[in-house]
Amino acid sequence: MTGTTSDPVALGAVVVGVDASAAARAAALWAAEEADHRGRTLHVVHAADTQRRMLYAGVEAVQAILEAGRDLLTETAEAVGDRYPGLVVTTELSRVDPVGGLRAAAGGRGTIVVGSRGLGGFGALMLGSVGLGLAARTEAPVIVVRGEPDRPAAGVITAAVHGASDLDWLMLAAAEARARKASLRLLSVCNVLAQVGTVTTMLDSLGEVAKQQVHEVTAMAVRIREVYPDLTVTHHVETGTSVPGILVEASKHTDLMVLGSRRHMLGLGPALSRVSHAVLHHGHCPVEIVPPEYVGTAEGP
Repeated sequence: MTGTTSDPVALGAVVVGVDASAAARAAALWAAEEADHRGRTLHVVHAADTQRRMLYAGVEAVQAILEAGRDLLTETAEAVGDRYPGLVVTTELSRVDPVGGLRAAAGGRGTIVVGSRGLGGFGALMLGSVGLGLAARTEAPVIVVRGEPDRPAAGVITAAVHGASDLDWLMLAAAEARARKASLRLLSVCNVLAQVGTVTTMLDSLGEVAKQQVHEVTAMAVRIREVYPDLTVTHHVETGTSVPGILVEASKHTDLMVLGSRRHMLGLGPALSRVSHAVLHHGHCPVEIVPPEYVGTAEGP
């Protein structure tokens, strides 16, 4: 087990990106609730992308875009303040593209929240380019808000566990669960098809593969309980032929699905796996992607 985190993780401020879409409005209210749970500031950002637009739009058009952005930020802040009157809310009108603007606003410690699709979305199941770009490229955690906004809370946060090397980012999932006064479920999927002809040549049976996976997940649950003794942590290894399908189904019964991203083999930065893509596109609840080494480089509380 490679994880070295021994102290609780300090959750940073929440940065939410907004446009005039209904999905962005839902993301802003979800982000406000998240910031309230954390006891942190909510920073609302509208990236107008006027630096690029100035190449082909006139001055009056750019000014109109900026004015609409200011109005949107004011309206969003007022809506959040009505629901969470004690929450500190700041706003920012960025002139760069949405991905760049949100990455800059979050810095190294914030958590970025976006809606599942913006004004250019094509359908309810499709993830917008901003959310996808952020999840694949940012150095900060990214939460894509999906699912019905008013569905009852399940009181559970689910972390999709791949292996023992996930321990560090699982500490962030544990901190999320504690902030929400929820339990943490570690869910690992033993993909039967992926093992055929490979690992099974070294172990006696697929049952042994699953047993080894149970051992790793159990050990991680024990370590998390040592750091968060007041947190309820459960763990489960499920055998199946579709990891994305199992995780998407599990998202129906959880408040937040947390996954760790991986690095490209050539070390060119974070990469989204096929599993992450599927859950981001089809999940029934908000989905959080945590980049590699994020928790390992975190400042303490």
